[in-house]
Amino acid sequence: MSYPKNSFFKPIFALLKKDLLLEWRQKHTLYGVLLYVGGTVFLINMMAGQPGPEVWNVLFWLTQLFVTVNAIAKSFLQESPARFRYYYTIVKPSTFIIAKLIYSTLLMLGITLLTLLLFQVLLGFPLAQPGLFVGISLVGGFSLSILYTFLSAISARAHQNAALMAILGFPLAAPLLSILSKLAIVAISPVYTTGWQSLLGILLALDVLIMLLSILLFPFLWEE
Repeated sequence: MSYPKNSFFKPIFALLKKDLLLEWRQKHTLYGVLLYVGGTVFLINMMAGQPGPEVWNVLFWLTQLFVTVNAIAKSFLQESPARFRYYYTIVKPSTFIIAKLIYSTLLMLGITLLTLLLFQVLLGFPLAQPGLFVGISLVGGFSLSILYTFLSAISARAHQNAALMAILGFPLAAPLLSILSKLAIVAISPVYTTGWQSLLGILLALDVLIMLLSILLFPFLWEE
């Protein structure tokens, strides 16, 4: 049964509920991601101890990148073609991709906070402005989640080709990580740094562009 045309939020909440239930039933997948995060930070601690602020910053964002790929990649790749055909009969493609973007963002924000906690416990917290770094980390988690949700959608519609996401992801994630790393330096350095507002504006503009592309282009992928 399809939803009424004037209903916008109801199908989004229904899809979010569906993803939460699937995550709960397949807890081993989530546990695998959490184990990956914990194992990665533990190995960094074994090999590097408690690194200096700049190395700490680089390691954090690299960890965020690989965690995002592992956590968000399954967003679309776990959906079977038969299930996609069923979704096609009950919701609009724009509604479906918005629900996926929201769910991936919520999941990544939670994982980002967990990663920060593990880094603080095992690798120290060499930050001049911890609150600012937490805010930048959450913005970074949001940026990476929407990017890889979109790439996951493309990969899923390209015959479940996960390699395509890796190929497309690197050149697109590199500028995001570069901006995030430079923004994070502001929170690490005890000296006030000018110009970070412009970098934040560029990052948010890129996020808006990715979301618009996702909403506008996904209907064409949906019909394939």
